Amino acid sequence: MTKHSIESGSAILGCELGSTRIKATLVYPDGQPLASGSYGWENQLRDGIWTYDMEDVWKGIAGCYENLLTEVKQNFGTAITRLAAAGFSGMMHGYLAVDDEGNLLVPFRTWRNNITGEASKELTELFTAPIPQRWSIAHLYQAILNGEDHVQHIAHLTTLAGYVQWKLTGEWTLGMCEASGMFPVDPDTGAFNAGMLDAFDRHVAGHNVPWKLANLLPSIVPVGERAGTLTEEGARLLDPSGNLEPGTPLCPPEGDAGTGMIATNSIRPRTGNVSAGTSVFAMVVLEKKLSRVHPEIDIVLTPDGRPVGMAHSNNCTSDFDAWMALFGEAAKVLGKEVSDTDLYGSLMPLALEGDDEAGGLLSFGYISGEHLTGFTEGRPLFVRTPGSSFTLANFIRAHLFSSLCALRTGLDVLTEGEGVRVEEIRGHGGFFKTPEIGQRIMAAAADTAVSVLETAGEGGAWGMALLAAYSVRDRKELDLPGYLDEVFKDSIGSALPPRPEDVSGFIQYFQRYKAGLAVEAAAVQSL
Repeated sequence: MTKHSIESGSAILGCELGSTRIKATLVYPDGQPLASGSYGWENQLRDGIWTYDMEDVWKGIAGCYENLLTEVKQNFGTAITRLAAAGFSGMMHGYLAVDDEGNLLVPFRTWRNNITGEASKELTELFTAPIPQRWSIAHLYQAILNGEDHVQHIAHLTTLAGYVQWKLTGEWTLGMCEASGMFPVDPDTGAFNAGMLDAFDRHVAGHNVPWKLANLLPSIVPVGERAGTLTEEGARLLDPSGNLEPGTPLCPPEGDAGTGMIATNSIRPRTGNVSAGTSVFAMVVLEKKLSRVHPEIDIVLTPDGRPVGMAHSNNCTSDFDAWMALFGEAAKVLGKEVSDTDLYGSLMPLALEGDDEAGGLLSFGYISGEHLTGFTEGRPLFVRTPGSSFTLANFIRAHLFSSLCALRTGLDVLTEGEGVRVEEIRGHGGFFKTPEIGQRIMAAAADTAVSVLETAGEGGAWGMALLAAYSVRDRKELDLPGYLDEVFKDSIGSALPPRPEDVSGFIQYFQRYKAGLAVEAAAVQSL
């Protein structure tokens, strides 16, 4: 049956371009995984801008798909020539400005850039709505304020997922959640907020831009509908071998926030999920509007249009991963080759053996700036006092705690400042790959029960595959929550409640972290 599903063209593909890996998942029509593939890549800091080269985007997508094809060939003895549907996702937010001939006007500016502080502040005041620095509109307005020449030539503005969708289908489209991270979307209409569009055009009138904002933005396609068809050119970009036929329907492209909600079935009010890897963001589906604007909190939408409060930290595990790589080098010098799986599997559990508050140690994993704590640049730091308990267990625990401290700053705004209730947080992403460890540390940091799916490490690509499957579903009467209930059934693991000693230890560490922000500021100033 499996081989027949692939050869008959009934399998469905989901692909996500994450911060450090491009991942693909092939699924049955019911959403159950068939095969997967991946491709590693990294951003670059060029002229002060975090970016990815567009050639690497296509090299990575084709390499990821080829890796998936290899698994299909090995496991099922066949190849993919047709697909029932496909969906593509990317890192949310960012800035891709394109002219009327399809040329990229400036290098892709990713979510990681904290260079739009002036624009973010002005637009938040103009719209009376939070416009974080990562958002596409903040990047556009900052470019206007900076007097950048390319602004006059913009014909299309989109995100990474939207750009990939255009190259594959020829259509400028986005899904609801991804669109809401470019510019505010009205949940009542499912369209970009018309009043805010007009306000923006009036606000920039003195800069003599030759366009109206609404004409630059992609079309928003509702969840469950088709958002283009794979062209011949698009099929060759995905599969340079030429085996894949054009004609596959594509669902609306989404960002990693939307796929995270789907991959954890967290789209109903009072449900929440946290995606933790290179960055970390928690999303709670809201029962009502927040009482006021909070710069720390994004307001985005679920893929089916419900308001979500999102606390997003630019930095999570990158510095910790760098330390782990260093430990791997040390092991190699001592004559022992250690795989990443063994390295993390051996060292991460030590975090549970450390002192509750990590023995007085302190780290800042600020590879880049961190808007939640007010930093436009970052300097990774590790600090200890002469009286600290400098053990490996405390070292690991301190770094894992630190990876979640900026996130806790945002969560406090939602839970303490707004009284938002969340019954359980569902985790996914690389932070949760080592069983129990990430789950227990996250429960301590959020002071909330945390559950993790078996697909925790690969959730985004699978979430995108589910959205693609939903767009060609047989049972049209099912709404998205009902569809996901059928897919998940009892597959989500039991929630791990926070341990009082872990919560107390994290709070002590968090206080040390907040006091130490002055040290991080001095490092940015001096180094």
